[in-house]
Amino acid sequence: MSEVKLAAESRTEFGKGAARRIRRDNKVPVVLYGHGTDPQHLTLPGHDLLLALRTPNVLISLDIEGKGSELAIPKSVVRDPIKGFLEHVDLLLVKRGEKVTVEIPVHAEGELAPGGNLLEHVLNALPVEAEATHIPESVTVSVEGLEAGASILAKDITLPKGVSLTVEDDAVVLQVLAAQAEEESAEDEETAGEEAAEA
Repeated sequence: MSEVKLAAESRTEFGKGAARRIRRDNKVPVVLYGHGTDPQHLTLPGHDLLLALRTPNVLISLDIEGKGSELAIPKSVVRDPIKGFLEHVDLLLVKRGEKVTVEIPVHAEGELAPGGNLLEHVLNALPVEAEATHIPESVTVSVEGLEAGASILAKDITLPKGVSLTVEDDAVVLQVLAAQAEEESAEDEETAGEEAAEA
């Protein structure tokens, strides 16, 4: 679990105009909340924060104007839909040793059984509970040799020590679909389209 140190500044201006000015200075408006404390309105360096957020559930150590550091994890990230820059980020205050509920990405590795089958990610991310300073970046699941109709359930995934599922054990995470079923459904749609055109 990587920990990224970022220098934060308190902000006293709010609203769209203030947010635009902050972003023009290559900074991002941030709200830090949690543990029953009043939300803290901060700005963080835009480029450094963008790099940090490439790691899912990154642990951020905030140095708030030299007054000591706080630990936080990203809770909500708002990006510009066209340009992709960060518009606003909500951070959740955490403490070392504290358990938090997060979603970790699921990566599949290996080749499916021959036959042109398709792998469907039913869950792209697995909801888990982990210690704030030991959140796994992702989990990797082998799909080597799986046939059509096979599925991998949440309970089948090996989690690191100290990490537990917060989803039902029998929740389907990955499943293998037969390729021809998809082709048939495409043909059915075409036929339905032709029938609709004739009617």
